[in-house]
Amino acid sequence: MLLSIIIPAFNEIKTISEVIERVAATPYEKEIIIVDDGSTDGTRDYLEEIRQKAKEDGRGQLKIIFHEKNMGKGAAIRTGIKHAQGDIIIIQDADLEYDPRDYPVLLEPILEDKADVVYGSRFLGGPHRVLYFWHYVGNLMITLLSNMFTDLNLTDMETGYKVFRKEAIKDIEIRSNRFGFEPEITAKIAKKGLRVYEVPISYYGRSYQEGKKITWKDGLKAIFTILKYNLFSK
Repeated sequence: MLLSIIIPAFNEIKTISEVIERVAATPYEKEIIIVDDGSTDGTRDYLEEIRQKAKEDGRGQLKIIFHEKNMGKGAAIRTGIKHAQGDIIIIQDADLEYDPRDYPVLLEPILEDKADVVYGSRFLGGPHRVLYFWHYVGNLMITLLSNMFTDLNLTDMETGYKVFRKEAIKDIEIRSNRFGFEPEITAKIAKKGLRVYEVPISYYGRSYQEGKKITWKDGLKAIFTILKYNLFSK
């Protein structure tokens, strides 16, 4: 079994090194696919450096791909999936909000052939940093709206930890470029009738001062995306 761990990255120079280190330390046969989405803070320069070192060391598990301009998280994931060779795909954010030590919990339903897709929920009891109340309320409302259309009973549709059997999603076309990836992929896996599990994960949320990027505007776009891909688009 080969894992493809896709890391979309945009301006994460403060955390990218530690994220790569934590992912590399997980005890699985894996390829790490980092898609730099037009970073301007030094992330790209750092990734260029370690890509060259990986070539010199003959390490084939690390793939680094560069977007020439910022296109958004969904676009970076789309690029990563095109390059993925593994049997299972894990989406791993480039910040430190999600902990790779949760991989065993995330993978278990797939490895036991109970699930095709696993969502890591921040709201099922795992330890989490206490931050923004209205973000929490907004997440609940967006998840509820998504559930109404997909007929899934998710607690955290917007989670950054999503795991897929590659065979289950290889023919799903992802069109959203930004954070619309989350509601779009949820609508499409529901339409395919894939087996979906949720598991509790730990969550170490960032403040805006620490680099958090999602805003209320992305929440409005998520509502539009839910309607678009559940009612009007394939």
